[in-house]
Amino acid sequence: MSKRKIHRIGIVLNGATGRMGSNQHLKRSILPIIAQGGVRLSDEESILPDPVALVGRNAAKLEGLARQYGIESWTTDLGAVLEDPAYSIYFDAQLTRLRAESVEQAIDSGKHVYCEKPVAEDSNTAYRLYRKAEEAGLRHGVVQDKLWLPGIQKLRSLVESGFFGEILSIRGEFGYWVFVGDAVPSQRPSWNYRQQDGGGIVLDMFPHWHYLLEGLFGPVERLSCHAATHLRERWDERGKAYQCTADDAAYATFELSGGVVAHFNSSWAVRVRRDDLLTLQVDGTRGSAVAGLGDCWIQPLDGTPRPVWDPDVEASLDYFRDWMKVPDQMEYGNAFQAQWEEFLKHVVTGSPFPWTLLAGARGVQLAEKALESHQKRSWTEIPRLHS
Repeated sequence: MSKRKIHRIGIVLNGATGRMGSNQHLKRSILPIIAQGGVRLSDEESILPDPVALVGRNAAKLEGLARQYGIESWTTDLGAVLEDPAYSIYFDAQLTRLRAESVEQAIDSGKHVYCEKPVAEDSNTAYRLYRKAEEAGLRHGVVQDKLWLPGIQKLRSLVESGFFGEILSIRGEFGYWVFVGDAVPSQRPSWNYRQQDGGGIVLDMFPHWHYLLEGLFGPVERLSCHAATHLRERWDERGKAYQCTADDAAYATFELSGGVVAHFNSSWAVRVRRDDLLTLQVDGTRGSAVAGLGDCWIQPLDGTPRPVWDPDVEASLDYFRDWMKVPDQMEYGNAFQAQWEEFLKHVVTGSPFPWTLLAGARGVQLAEKALESHQKRSWTEIPRLHS
């Protein structure tokens, strides 16, 4: 029996001690890939993340995280680890305002780049990073995790099968109540609510809406957006009150190519009374679907009830009962791990990977244009960023 060929790919994980870096990318993606013996290419070939270096700004936290997961290499000196030829991939999960400079440094060091979104605080910088990576001949990608969630994958299957007939509209509802941090601890870091630190729900979430809309339904051609800062004062991690300077809610209407209309309500100041923290309702001539993070429900035309509006008569219909839950037809893994595995294959084999720095730049552009629309109080066109 021939010995399995193992492609060892060193990964620099910057922002390792943050919420996303430590939980979604180290604990739930890279370490499980290592534990399963790598990413399988064939019976004779696999890709193994090895070695892994943790990078951040707090040495004590880095040392503790490395000890917890048995990782030998950690450092606060990004430049030094980027010079090490043992590492081929640079991954960034830092604060948004720190990302672009570090990604550019990694490109200059000849590393393939994979990073969290948003890629940068403005689309010009994000697009410049894409061009620079392309000119250097490097592989590159941006995290677009929600495409691999079970509910979204089921929704994609419905779109591809023609279940909806002609798609008419999409409605997205996202958000939850983020406590201000006085009596009850906040679920999100304080920088999210300071514009000067790269915060704001538009910059944070509209790159997600970009890849969901473009990946499932088509490009956004124009939009109208109103952004709001509903809660003006919050308390930070040290228990100190601060003024919120970034938007914590946004209400946007997108017009897609072909005339499909999508409306998204995004808020960190809303209480949840729906199926999930994120739901997408798609209505078409032949049927409708509502997808959450994990599940998806459908109502075909032949199974649609006939409501009649009469405010003087108590409603007789149970509007939830007439929807059918789409069954699990495959095993769904962690969405972040799934995209990591695709990116590792892309680096080693050159397999297709459309979720590039260009896609990331388009996501930043959508957020940028949404804020422009808010400021101008008008519809804003979305010019196409090209490769």
